[in-house]
Amino acid sequence: MSDSYKVENNAIAGEDDLGSVNHSLTQARLTSLLDDDERFSVLTELSLDISQHDLSKFRLDAKEEVKPDVCAYLKPPVIPDDEDDLITVSQMPDLAIEVLSPRQAHSYLIRKVKAYFELGVKSCWLVIPDLKTVYIYSQSTEYRTFTKDDSELFDEVMSIRLPIAKVFRLPFNNF
Repeated sequence: MSDSYKVENNAIAGEDDLGSVNHSLTQARLTSLLDDDERFSVLTELSLDISQHDLSKFRLDAKEEVKPDVCAYLKPPVIPDDEDDLITVSQMPDLAIEVLSPRQAHSYLIRKVKAYFELGVKSCWLVIPDLKTVYIYSQSTEYRTFTKDDSELFDEVMSIRLPIAKVFRLPFNNF
């Protein structure tokens, strides 16, 4: 397997070490902004159980679980009374957000977005911090693009409006 293949197919095994300053800041900002909306329960790095689904056509190298950067639920997963926590959940989020890391391939995340729709996710965002761009997918092949030149992003499926300026502030010295 070549290195370029490994970069493009960084599924669960490699996702834990893909962060960067801009990736982390963007993920945190999105989580905070969405958490301000009381309709949602917002979770980060949640492992979604895909073991009952065949997603091989998406070439994700993930057979058991996928992990979006941010998930938003209108009705969150319930931890059973006899459990302390859940390691993976089978309930898919209403919204899944992927933030592109410098070590990820854009094409990998596009395939991941397509897989999320097949799993029943209602809306997906692909966020590219370096370009200050958000692609909001309403279906696996239909999306709207929002950039730093827009005043806000708007997810019609989830009825979410967020100011772009709050998503893409520059790190550290320009908070």
